[in-house]
Amino acid sequence: MIDLHTHSTASDGNLSPSDLVHKAKGKGISVLALTDHDTTAGLEEAAIAAQNLGMTFVPGIELNITWPTGEFHLLGLGLTHTHPDLQSIITELKNQRANRNHNIIQKLKQDGFPVSSEILQQEFPNSTLGRPHIASYLVKIGACKTVQQAFDQYLGKGRPYYIHRAGADLQESIQAIKASGGIPVLAHPLSLYISWGKIEPVLKELRETGVEGLEAYHPGARRPEGSRLEEMGRRLGFFITGGSDFHGEGIRKDRKLGHGCKGDKLPHRLWTEELLPHLTSVEKIGDYTEGGAMEPVFKIWKSNTTD
Repeated sequence: MIDLHTHSTASDGNLSPSDLVHKAKGKGISVLALTDHDTTAGLEEAAIAAQNLGMTFVPGIELNITWPTGEFHLLGLGLTHTHPDLQSIITELKNQRANRNHNIIQKLKQDGFPVSSEILQQEFPNSTLGRPHIASYLVKIGACKTVQQAFDQYLGKGRPYYIHRAGADLQESIQAIKASGGIPVLAHPLSLYISWGKIEPVLKELRETGVEGLEAYHPGARRPEGSRLEEMGRRLGFFITGGSDFHGEGIRKDRKLGHGCKGDKLPHRLWTEELLPHLTSVEKIGDYTEGGAMEPVFKIWKSNTTD
């Protein structure tokens, strides 16, 4: 099994990078990408844990991109370092996230919710706070039964406590990911909120702009939609990936490590036949056997930043 889209406590997941790797190993996953939101802080810890367990680790990131409808998230897969351009984007996105959190918390406080930045930081130490943490806190205090209800009722787009966050520039993000040794991949394309009748020319333009991969297989897509996205992506020149978008147990029940559309296992071909051939910076530090084939293990990530 593989998983090319996961999160840890370095952003808004509820498992530390090393705990995430160990959990993935226990689930039978041999290739794992860590793609925390707007940070590379967890990559070194996850890479060391993966090496110790004989797993292939793909260092990554997920950037929030400015987009007029829905959400545009851009994955950077196979990072080798954090280029200064990427670090600059990370810093700006962190500032945006902090301002957004502050505004959401202020609106909640004005309406009588017992919440503050200090309380949330105590509840979720060593985490980059975001809406999932606020949602989890609303569940804890009994305002909602589930995290999903908190988003549907309070924090999702169009809900009372939703605050828009601008995001990073697409072209600058593509260039920064490539400068950091990675490959830009469009995450969960259906989150762009573009109808099927209009999405192909948009994807074509993104491909021409420099996005190379398309995450066709994701829990947010139904099986026929995943297949349709793969077919469309191939026609437009993308390679195809898939990921669970796992944030931790209890955060989203539909997101399970190693599984994409409707709980289907993510096929190993999305690694061997799709992503791997596009990675030029793989350094072998060992081998392991997956279905009889010997494959490289990534060099341990060494961050050159304080992120």
